[in-house]
Amino acid sequence: MASNETLHHLSSALHDSSSYLSTSTIIALSVFFTLLCACIIIGHLLEENRWANESITALLLGLCAGVAVLLLSKGNSSRILVFNEDLFFLYLLPPIIFNAGFQVKKKQFFKNFTIILLFGIFGTLISFCLISVGVALLFNKLGVTDLDIQEYLAVGAILSATDSVCTLQVLSQDETPFLYSVVFGEGVVNDATSIVIYNAVQSLDFSNIDGTIALKLLGTFLYLFFTSTALGIVAGLLSAYIIKTLYFGRHSTDREVALMMLMAYLSYMLAELLSLSGILTVFFCGIVMSHYTWHNVTESSRITTKHAFATISFIAETFIFLYVGMDALDIDKWKASSASAGTSIAVSATLFGLVLIGRAAFVFPLANIMNCVTKRSSAKIEFRQQFIMWWAGLMRGAVTIALSYSEFSSSDTKSSALMITCTIIVVLFSTMVFGSITKPLIEAVLLRHAKSAISDATDIPSLEELTIPFLDNGDDPGNSQPAPKASNLRLLISNPTSTVHYFWRKFDDKFMRPVFGGRGFVPFVPSSPTGAADETSEARSSNI
Repeated sequence: MASNETLHHLSSALHDSSSYLSTSTIIALSVFFTLLCACIIIGHLLEENRWANESITALLLGLCAGVAVLLLSKGNSSRILVFNEDLFFLYLLPPIIFNAGFQVKKKQFFKNFTIILLFGIFGTLISFCLISVGVALLFNKLGVTDLDIQEYLAVGAILSATDSVCTLQVLSQDETPFLYSVVFGEGVVNDATSIVIYNAVQSLDFSNIDGTIALKLLGTFLYLFFTSTALGIVAGLLSAYIIKTLYFGRHSTDREVALMMLMAYLSYMLAELLSLSGILTVFFCGIVMSHYTWHNVTESSRITTKHAFATISFIAETFIFLYVGMDALDIDKWKASSASAGTSIAVSATLFGLVLIGRAAFVFPLANIMNCVTKRSSAKIEFRQQFIMWWAGLMRGAVTIALSYSEFSSSDTKSSALMITCTIIVVLFSTMVFGSITKPLIEAVLLRHAKSAISDATDIPSLEELTIPFLDNGDDPGNSQPAPKASNLRLLISNPTSTVHYFWRKFDDKFMRPVFGGRGFVPFVPSSPTGAADETSEARSSNI
C-alpha cells in the first residue's frame, strides 16, 4: 500500500515537473525543424535548377505549411509561431551579419570599399528620400489618409532595406569577383543604414517641424553609423588581445571558440543597449575578428569557428524565410486591414514601383559618376554590371518585414494593418518572382565563361607599382633624395583606395599585428596541431 502511494506521488511529481513544457510550442518547433530539414534536402536537389534557390524553397515550404495549418484550423488561424521582432533582431539576425563580416573576402571588400559605401550609404539615403516623398504624395490618392509624416519616413526606411540573397546565390566569387563583392558589401551596409535611418526617424520629435529637422536627421544618422562601427572594431580588437595574451589554446580549444562567439554576440547586445546599430557593430566585429582574433587561436579552433559560424548563419537564414512564409498567411492581419483586393494591390504596386525608381535613381548615376572619376578603362563599370547591381537590390526580405512589424504592429488603425499586409505582398512578390528569374537573367546578361572586366590584377596595383608615382619627376630609384610631399597627395588623389590600402598595410604590420596578433604574429602553442607539427619537424631535423 505504501509503495503504491509512493509511486503515485512520484508520478505526480514528474507530471508537475514537465508541466512547463507547452504542447503547442513543442509541436511548432517540431514542424519548423522538419521544414528546415526539408529545405536543406530540397535545396540540395535543386542546386542546378535555373528557377529555384534555397530562399525561394524556404518561402514556398513556409507558405504550404501556413496553408495546411489554415485548413486544419478551419480558417481561424495559420500561425504556429507569432512573428516577433525580438526573435528576429536578437537571435536570428546577429549570427547572419557576423558571419557575413567574418567570412568576407577582405581584400575584395576593401578594394571596392568606395563604391560599396557610395551605394550602401548615399544610395540608401537617396532611395529613402524618394520612397518617402512618393508615399506622401501618392497614398492620399489611394485612400490611405491616416498616416503622419513620421510614418511616411518610416515606410521609406523600411522599403530601403534590400535582400540580395537570391543574387548572391547565383554570382560566383571566382568568376565575377567585382560584382559579388559590391553586391555583398552593399547589401550588408544597406541593411545597417536602413535600420540606422529607421532608428533616427523614431528618435526625432516631429511635433515641432522646422528647417533643422533634416540636419538633425543627418546628424543622428552619422552619430549612429560611426559610433556603431567604432564599437564593433573595439570589441574585435579586445577579443584578439585577450586570446593572444592569455593563450587559451594551451589548455582548452573550447574556451577560445566560446569566447569568440560570446564576445561577438556581446558586441551586438552592447550596441542595442546603447541604442546604436547592432548590425554595423557585429559586422565590423566579424571583420576585425577574422583579421586578428582568428589567427590567434589554434588550428583546430580555426576550422571549428569557420564552419560553426557558417552553419549557424545558414540555419538562421533558412529559418527566417520559413518564418516569413508561414506568417504571410496570418488571417488576423488580413482581416484587420479590411481593405479590398484592389486597394491592397494598388498600394503594393505603388510601393514596389517606388522601390524600382528609388533603386535606379542612385545605381546608374553613381556608377557613371565613378566611371567619370576613374581614369583606367579596365576599372570602369559596364552597363551590364550596373544592371545586375540594380537588379540585385530589388528584392526585399526579413529586415523589411521586421521593421514593418516594429512600426505598425502596435497601432490598431486599418492603415497600419494595410501597411503590414502590403509589405508582405512586396516581399513575397519580389522574392518569388524576381528571385526565380535572377539566375537565367544573370546568365543571359553576363557571360559566365568570361572573367569580370574588373579583376584583382587591374583593380589595385602592387606595392611596387605604388612607388612609381613617387618617382614621376625622373628621379633615379637609387637616389637617396626623398620624393617631394606633393607626390603623396597626387598618389592619394589618383588612386585613393590603393594608397589607403598600401599605407594601412604598413601601419598594420608595424603597430597593430604585434599587439593584437594576426597573420605572421601567431603565438606558438605546443598543444595545437600546428605546434605539434612544428615539434615533429624540429625533432626530425635534429635526428638528421
